[in-house]
Amino acid sequence: MKITDIQCIPVQAPGRTLVPVLVHTDEGIVGVGEAGLQRRWEAILGAIEHMKQWLIGLDPMRIEYLWQRMFRGGFYPADRLIGSAIAGIDIALWDIKAQALNVPVYELLGGRCRDYLECFTQPNYLASDYAADAGDLLKATDKDDPSPEAVVELAKQGLANGYRYFRLGLPHRGELYKSRESLRKLIAQLRAVRDAVGDQLELMVDLHGRLSPEESVWFCREVEPLAMFAVEDPIRSEHFDGYRRIRQQTRVPLAAGEQWANKWEFRQAIEEELIDFARIDICIAGGLTEAKKIAAMAETHLIKILPHNPLGPVCTAAALHLGLSCDNAGPQEVIFPPATMLPDVYELAFQLDGVRLTLPTSPGIGVTFNVEAAKKHPADMTEPPHFHREDGSFTNY
Repeated sequence: MKITDIQCIPVQAPGRTLVPVLVHTDEGIVGVGEAGLQRRWEAILGAIEHMKQWLIGLDPMRIEYLWQRMFRGGFYPADRLIGSAIAGIDIALWDIKAQALNVPVYELLGGRCRDYLECFTQPNYLASDYAADAGDLLKATDKDDPSPEAVVELAKQGLANGYRYFRLGLPHRGELYKSRESLRKLIAQLRAVRDAVGDQLELMVDLHGRLSPEESVWFCREVEPLAMFAVEDPIRSEHFDGYRRIRQQTRVPLAAGEQWANKWEFRQAIEEELIDFARIDICIAGGLTEAKKIAAMAETHLIKILPHNPLGPVCTAAALHLGLSCDNAGPQEVIFPPATMLPDVYELAFQLDGVRLTLPTSPGIGVTFNVEAAKKHPADMTEPPHFHREDGSFTNY
């Protein structure tokens, strides 16, 4: 079998640009992957155009060989851009190999350790069944800055729907970000939820790298009495040593890694046990080939993986297959229920059944991509908020 073509076909879904990658073969098997860094999809297109020139004609079954060639072939170490392009191709290669061998991808990753993956989401994204009725709870004007009372109602709704994990983000108003004010509001929300539902929900927060180390220490100490399940990404990923400081001065479980691009960037955090959860972004950190290695590194330190999944059905499928095959998998993030993301484009062999991702049994990764239907959803140029302080200086998104 030989690779005959590689296509990157960015599409626009509600709330998210998706960057699917198709790898074609001379035996008619087409693998589907997904690249991350979705708001820079033009750059992904360019990177894949360069790579395909020397991938066409090669054997798609030699996944590790092709991964090493892609990662090392440009001389410079693969960063988030090249890592995203590699990820899209790599996931498609696993899809091809599993289809050729007539098994689901998780069988090639070692076989399944469990029958399903339990999920968590973030209700103030207003993008999931968790918050399907959130229009009655959060008005459009306050969905990014809800009151503690509204958050409690969301928590109760999630609990009624079967969720065991409840995650919140930092409140904000528009693009103006006041760090201490935002943190105080978040602490008030978390305390209100814990008072209202007791220990029925595990509490999580996504701080999105917006805090300084001293703010992180202060926040973590404030929420220690709440028995947090995870405090995610309190500081920017490039300031790695900051996690050592937070670990030394607080006792909350830490999650990090969604901005790290490969196993080398995860290595020290895992080896020094500075994190409790590895937030691998499979569609940025080199695909399933690299994610499986990071998960194995984490397992040696009893660190669970919580794959980052802000994307579409292919990213969800890749995280599902990884989680099914890893003993140290934690709950799976699902912001966008896969069946709701361009159902005319993506046909799925799995589903989100309540709060669980079901077991895919068909060969491959369990996603079929309709090229013709995709033409009706061309990608847009989108930008995240560009948060700034009161004095006009920029801060982290």
